[in-house]
Amino acid sequence: MKCYLDNAATTPLDKQVLDEMMPYLTENFGNPSSIHAYGRKAKSAIEKARKMVAKYMNASTSEIFFTGSGTESSNMVIKCSVRDLGVQRIISSRIEHHCVLHSVESMAHQGVPVDYVALDEKGGVDYSDLEQLLKSSQEKTLVSLMHSNNEIGTLLDLERVAELCKQHNAFFHSDAVQTIGYYPLDVQKTKLHFVSGSAHKFHGPKGVGFVYINGEAPIKPFIDGGSQERNMRAGTENVSGIVGLGKALEIGLEHMEANRAYLSGLKTYMIERLKEEIPDVTFNGDISSTGGNYKVLSVSLPPNEKAELTLFNLDIAGVAASGGSACSSGSEKGSHVLEGIKADPQRKAVRFSFSKYNSKEEIDYTIGVLKQMLKPVGVTN
Repeated sequence: MKCYLDNAATTPLDKQVLDEMMPYLTENFGNPSSIHAYGRKAKSAIEKARKMVAKYMNASTSEIFFTGSGTESSNMVIKCSVRDLGVQRIISSRIEHHCVLHSVESMAHQGVPVDYVALDEKGGVDYSDLEQLLKSSQEKTLVSLMHSNNEIGTLLDLERVAELCKQHNAFFHSDAVQTIGYYPLDVQKTKLHFVSGSAHKFHGPKGVGFVYINGEAPIKPFIDGGSQERNMRAGTENVSGIVGLGKALEIGLEHMEANRAYLSGLKTYMIERLKEEIPDVTFNGDISSTGGNYKVLSVSLPPNEKAELTLFNLDIAGVAASGGSACSSGSEKGSHVLEGIKADPQRKAVRFSFSKYNSKEEIDYTIGVLKQMLKPVGVTN
């Protein structure tokens, strides 16, 4: 059996999304900056997608800009906030995605002070510590905290952080790459200045993302060149990718509650089956229905002599999973997220992440593979 359980890394492209994209890879190939019919058709498709993103977030279309990835979006926000908005201090956490961590570190090397908010053992933000950090700041501050951790799934209370930022006149950016298309987000009710998103995390194509920029935080272009994206992001737009992003988000919005119920059921089922079949199994992050992302499950396996071959053996058995963030694959250094929450280094952590295409049968098969792998060497039954 083949089981793809690494949907936090990337998701399969929805067939409906591919069908929507195909005309813009073939006959509707015009450059959206051209004024002739070919160009106007491409431009119209981009604006249709922009309206979809704006609808999803309850934002204005003038606040939505398409980018090449969630990574580009987060880089743009953090670096341009310092350059254009006079940000003199950044507050973040040590378990952010590397696109945020490395951008923050880049600013620190340029002399911008950075504070890292305290975390609990599940990777949750200590909101009292965040409040104290904001209270102690006399400088213009940017808070950059992800909505859902990509490795352990722990969720941020966006409303609570937004309110704290409002009270202390701080800018608020959230990397929402793991939640766009799965959780509702209303920027009229929850005051964020910046949001990053990426299409391939919600069954759209790779190579296209977006950034929400609140009108009260007018940053300037990160990439210089032409006047595309209303002078905010130079470079000819990835028309088919943007079309796919819009369609994928439309599908996600339409089926959000049904998908949430289904994926929550799969996650709960896997937790229960793991507890039944693998003694001493533990979990990283918040696995509750309210505090954890319903499509991400980080599992810590009991110490065993074959631990270092866990992912390899899963792959051989046809199960695709991850040891953490896909962006760290092949690196010798362990997960900074697991280190940040002081997870037991003697336990091998495996991230399983789900999509609407997964089934209980796949989970049963995966647990059977894990159970066989964890048998002591020499035991065959």
